[in-house]
Amino acid sequence: MNEKNPAQTIEAADSMKMLRAMVGIGIFCALMIVLAFEGTGPAIEKNKAEALEKAIFKVIPGMVAKQTYKLGPDGNFAPASGEEKGAELIYAGYDENGKLLGVAVEASGMGFADILRILYGYDPEKQAIVGFFVLESKETPGLGDKIEKDPDFLANFAAFDVSLSEDGSAVRNKAVTVKNGAKENPWEVDGITGATISSRAIGNIIAASTEHWVPLIYKNQQVFVQKNDK
Repeated sequence: MNEKNPAQTIEAADSMKMLRAMVGIGIFCALMIVLAFEGTGPAIEKNKAEALEKAIFKVIPGMVAKQTYKLGPDGNFAPASGEEKGAELIYAGYDENGKLLGVAVEASGMGFADILRILYGYDPEKQAIVGFFVLESKETPGLGDKIEKDPDFLANFAAFDVSLSEDGSAVRNKAVTVKNGAKENPWEVDGITGATISSRAIGNIIAASTEHWVPLIYKNQQVFVQKNDK
């Protein structure tokens, strides 16, 4: 008959106590994380919404009022009531007389460090991007974060060409980032020396977003104009 060694029994009991303690601590930490997320989530979303609201007025020069529109499955736009979850939204901007000045579009893509979220203003009349703002970035301070504040880089998007083909079905020239100082065409993004990946990422995001949104917005521009004719 095998008898347990008293030392082994004590060791097993201590191991069980330690295991229970570790499990308890793990459960407690998980609960605190969930509570923190639930508690701060609404505040974070509110701050994001406020930042987006301010950015919309920055990327469409001269606008004083906006209307949110959602893209329907048929490729047409309709006014949206608030920030509808899961909906593809854009923001039309108007001057004091109700004239359409442009449409703000949110876009995102992978940067050097993490996902970049941007907002740009598109003017259907000029067929050009007329404003640009970085909503969220974790790019390297002093290098990659120049996409947010470098005046020469931001100047790319004062009149960035996204004109359409004759049938209006596609952007004529895809946005592309070039080396700093090598820009020759209005659809090229003049990159930032030392922040090549970050500035190239912006070009890629703009290219993908405009290829999707610009033909749709241009085709439906009368929808946005008519909003203020009523």
